[in-house]
Amino acid sequence: MTGPKIYRETQRRLKDLGFTFSVPIEVTHYIGGEFVQGTDPFPVIYPATGEVIGMAPEGREKEVEMAVGAAKEAFRNWGRMTPSQRRSYLRRFGEKIREYKSVFEILESLDVGRPIYENRLGYVERMAHNIEFFADFVVTHGSEAYPMENGYINYVLRYPVGVAALITPWNMPSMLATWKIGPALAFGNTVVLKPAELTPLGAWLLARCAHEAGLPPGVFNVIHGFGPGSAGELLTRHPDVGLVSFTGETSTGKVIMRNASDTLKRLSMELGGKSPNLIFESADLDWAVEVTLRASFFNQGEVCLAGSRLLVQRSVYEAFLEKLVQAVKALKVGDPLDPETRLGALISEDHWRKVMSYVEIARDTATILTGGKRPELPHPFDKGYFLEPTVVVDVKPSDKVCQEEIFGPVVAVLPFDTEEEAIELANNTPYGLNAIIQTRDVGQAIRVSEALEVGTVWVNDWFVRDLRAPFGGAKQSGIGREGGHYGYDFYYETKNVCIANR
Repeated sequence: MTGPKIYRETQRRLKDLGFTFSVPIEVTHYIGGEFVQGTDPFPVIYPATGEVIGMAPEGREKEVEMAVGAAKEAFRNWGRMTPSQRRSYLRRFGEKIREYKSVFEILESLDVGRPIYENRLGYVERMAHNIEFFADFVVTHGSEAYPMENGYINYVLRYPVGVAALITPWNMPSMLATWKIGPALAFGNTVVLKPAELTPLGAWLLARCAHEAGLPPGVFNVIHGFGPGSAGELLTRHPDVGLVSFTGETSTGKVIMRNASDTLKRLSMELGGKSPNLIFESADLDWAVEVTLRASFFNQGEVCLAGSRLLVQRSVYEAFLEKLVQAVKALKVGDPLDPETRLGALISEDHWRKVMSYVEIARDTATILTGGKRPELPHPFDKGYFLEPTVVVDVKPSDKVCQEEIFGPVVAVLPFDTEEEAIELANNTPYGLNAIIQTRDVGQAIRVSEALEVGTVWVNDWFVRDLRAPFGGAKQSGIGREGGHYGYDFYYETKNVCIANR
């Protein structure tokens, strides 16, 4: 499939699902309840072939002012609604997302290059749940009261902040957008979503879902564009934006902090990671390999939570490696829309070159057990941004492949002897987003979990999220926590009322 053939095939697939669009896909902004064409279009590239499949408008000062103004105006009513009133809108939003399930699954593969197989593992259901959970959560949770011994009583009031700028990444764009949209809207804020410029399709469809769900105009807005000098920077500097939730690179997070400082915006940032996957000798090695495959190569390894450093106890090191390499070699790389594919394409040519630069470093300084090159694929996928899943050994803890976030299907494997050494290796990076512990020793799991300098620890699994639990990173992996009531301090203003007993 090349050029117009890709358009026709994609259009046919989606038309069968009752979804029609022009070719190439014409993405729009969504501002104040209207789909706005915008200007300065930029191409949407299908990572699996490197070809243009659509055009999206770049939001500049005019569009940002319109979107923030619409959100500010809508906040007057949305912020005053009761949680139950907002819930009815958000439940319909979630229902619409489910109605477009098959469409999201295809668009997400076109956007990201991710295998549609992965999109069908509950991905869209999680998107809808992210909206619906917080709509219900706000209704079912109360506040606090603090009686004093002198007869006074304090009680806590919470009210929404205002306009929330949600800036989302390209790796899992639709799901990570709803992680933010759910609490922001449920807690009474209005939203301007700025998706990554590489992946505008999912946000475009989310706008359609919100529109068809009947959300009041201006409550939810979508602006496309870039970061520096474009929509992203303009939103983080805008005086009428009260809070910014960002997921992305640590370096970009630092820029956003500087931009937001002049107006003292609230910030919640989930940033980079270099997460350890600790395999102890008591682990079930077959299950450990299964978890490692997901944690290392899901979404081509383009996951901030990826377990990209494998720390394996020396007594099981060789046995684990043998099983892992065999499993990695069996992963099918290729056409993302083929249900048999298990590893798709990297997001862009620039990113492919960045990941390959780390592979070349490893080729010179370590040993590549498997992978490390572009797979041989038929046309048109020979032009796509593919990389075989790659396992690197004979590395030192200080090596770049062990310290820097590669964000691709590349894992480094290091042996350790003792529990104390494993903890030291695990904590030996600037990042602290998450970790995986694989062991059948409960006491060991508890001890190591307490010692790791991270925001989340998964024991004997990976990427299991309970929306009631806190989520965020330590060290250079982020600021703040979201999830359940942990999001109160970010998405709400908090007021204490003290009443005298007179």
